[in-house]
Amino acid sequence: MTDAGMPMKAEHRFEAHWRMFFFEGVVLVVLGIVALVLPPLASIAVAILFGWVLLLGGAFGLVSTLVGRQAPGFWWSILSSLVAIVAGVLLFGWPAGGALSLTVILTGFLAADGILTIMLSLQYRRALHRRWFWLMLNGVIDLVLAAIIFAGLPASAAWAIGIIVGVDMLFGGSSLIAISLAARNARAY
Repeated sequence: MTDAGMPMKAEHRFEAHWRMFFFEGVVLVVLGIVALVLPPLASIAVAILFGWVLLLGGAFGLVSTLVGRQAPGFWWSILSSLVAIVAGVLLFGWPAGGALSLTVILTGFLAADGILTIMLSLQYRRALHRRWFWLMLNGVIDLVLAAIIFAGLPASAAWAIGIIVGVDMLFGGSSLIAISLAARNARAY
């Protein structure tokens, strides 16, 4: 809200916080470069992180199912939680073994993220009228990478996760830097 009680436009909110978006962009660019330089390490890090997410989510699901055991679908919920726990333990304990599955999942993520980023760029185009093209390019690159990696399966599983994460972070961070600088410049006028 502004001082007059009127809601603040999206471009003004973005301009007011351009430094935060700039810093986020710089962090993403640095992490993206690390992932591109060391794609096997990035692949293992993603597998371990995903394993922990499944393990913790499954454990939480198991506890909440046991607490609410009177709810319908008790046994299905128990089985679902146990499957998540086992998958998490396997990914965490053997991250290289899940490379193919993770590559397929992350390729699906890239495709979905590409579409959503393109839609986001169209929103920024309306709000900022500047530098929205970089987000559009990020979305298109995500879609192209998803297609290349999917076409190269299963051989692409060895390098794809690290490259997917690295390129996405690099372009996503670059997009945020470009947009935040445009917002900073717009704020100066």
